[in-house]
Amino acid sequence: MATSAVSLFNGERTVVVLFLTRILFCIPKSLYYESLGLCLLAFAGLFIEISAENSSSLNQFKPRPGASSGILLGAVTLPSVMLSRLIQLSRAVESKDIGPQELDYLIVQYWAVSATCFGVLLFLCCLIRHSTNATSLLRFRSSHGTEISLLYMSVYVAVCCFSLARQSDFGSHLAMKLFWVFCHGLAAVKLIQHFLHAFPSCASIGEALLVTSGLVLYFGDMTAYTLAKLNTFLISRELLSELYGFKRSEIITIIQGFLISLLVFPVFYGFFLRIYHQLSGWISPQTRAAEETDSKVIERSLLFYASLIVTLVMNAPAWMQFVQGFHHHPLLWILNFVFEEPLKRLALCIYWVSVICASVLRFYNISKSSKIERILLRKYYHLVAVLMFSPALIFQSSFLDLAFGAALAVFLILEIVRFFGEPLHNHNLCRQVWKIWPLGKHINQFMNAFTDHRDSEFLIVSHFSLLLGCALPKWLSTDFNDRPLAPFAGILSLGIGDTMASMVGYKYGVLRCSKTGKKTIEGTAAGITSVLAACSVLLPLLASTGFIISQHWISLLIAVTASGLLEAYTAQLDNAFIPLVFYSLLCL
Repeated sequence: MATSAVSLFNGERTVVVLFLTRILFCIPKSLYYESLGLCLLAFAGLFIEISAENSSSLNQFKPRPGASSGILLGAVTLPSVMLSRLIQLSRAVESKDIGPQELDYLIVQYWAVSATCFGVLLFLCCLIRHSTNATSLLRFRSSHGTEISLLYMSVYVAVCCFSLARQSDFGSHLAMKLFWVFCHGLAAVKLIQHFLHAFPSCASIGEALLVTSGLVLYFGDMTAYTLAKLNTFLISRELLSELYGFKRSEIITIIQGFLISLLVFPVFYGFFLRIYHQLSGWISPQTRAAEETDSKVIERSLLFYASLIVTLVMNAPAWMQFVQGFHHHPLLWILNFVFEEPLKRLALCIYWVSVICASVLRFYNISKSSKIERILLRKYYHLVAVLMFSPALIFQSSFLDLAFGAALAVFLILEIVRFFGEPLHNHNLCRQVWKIWPLGKHINQFMNAFTDHRDSEFLIVSHFSLLLGCALPKWLSTDFNDRPLAPFAGILSLGIGDTMASMVGYKYGVLRCSKTGKKTIEGTAAGITSVLAACSVLLPLLASTGFIISQHWISLLIAVTASGLLEAYTAQLDNAFIPLVFYSLLCL
């Protein structure tokens, strides 16, 4: 019994429960169904995570070594973010800062991302239940387990129906919304299987679930926006208005167009390359690898660069012009936007380039010749993020949105070139065929200088997670924000809190937070204290620039402490989870 209690209430799960309790405590009556849906999702995630610990059925996906499954944390993180955002927007509707239409759309988005997580949990439950080596308890012993699962799923669907019916009543509109939500869940199940098989040992199940739910939600948002502009005869104008009836900013459209184009580019390029090889008398990959010549490598590399340019200059801007109605090419719109305030924005660009060049050259040389621990070297980049993003977030907020998108696009391009540029001998033969000359090898060598145990030869996630951790809270706060610290969630938690926790813990840490982890109580206390100190400096500065300060110190203390404890106890990728958890708590 004692062992079961310890297994049920480990450090990570306890922090997640406290995190969810804090959100549920702030729920208004108008979001009762959404809060109930989050509770059902959390209970399902907890059950599946405990079941996975007693079964080896999920090892077929080859999750990241040394990490726990993280299923509970991965299942509730994005739905919690959406629910916290709903709480924030419900305050805006009451004060008439926004219309109810945006809140209604966000409710659909909430159920869409909740369905992605719930669908994956059902998929994992089926895998565990049919595992040949699962215990009799996990296999439910009889049909009662199936009946309970069906009843649980029925309750979840009923809660979703009642929530969505408040917007459009029962009828065809509700059926179409449920179908829309169901499609998200089905797409997530397909995508997480592909992700885990394509990138073995790169992510835990919880991390893969977070990435999958985020991608499905992002692609679904793009699809809804496109359908709203198409005004297709299959869907009524009223339903499209409910799904996506408000105009978004040009910057958000530009970021979404370029990022999604880059995400799908490898798939279409691979398909195009296979057709090209067939037309040119392509032979088997094994034979071709033996007959590889420099001219063939250069030929395919030029084809790669040409395809990438067409995607970025023609395909992505064509979608942007269709949905947003730009009067000229989106790239020209970006140039005009930069030169609206040339002194400030060009000076900021010069500042960013200078900091990047100085830090990269300095830290790269240190990484080759110094005995400094790799984790401390990587934390210096967290401090660089604070230096780069904090001034822009205070004085050039909208320009920073665009800059985050541009930086993420550059990272995606570098990772695509690296992934297809350095051949592997124990994995996908396509990577031996798609060597990208002349950058692939050099980019791979450079990026490997800053990796850690959570990166792999298939996918380097450290730089992505740091950038997204800083960018997502800012992007989520674009339309309406009455909590001035919420956009700073990533910068504060990663740039200051995580960095100080690692440095102090590494040099002075003695008392371990857990028997299995390396995090120390001294480091965790330093991280929490440093974030509170940074907030005490940042709030008066924001007030002096015109922000209306509405952040309560008790709420701030809870948010900082919870995110600090999560950093101490989680075995997941902290750059991905901590900023989202911190942002959710700051929105309350």
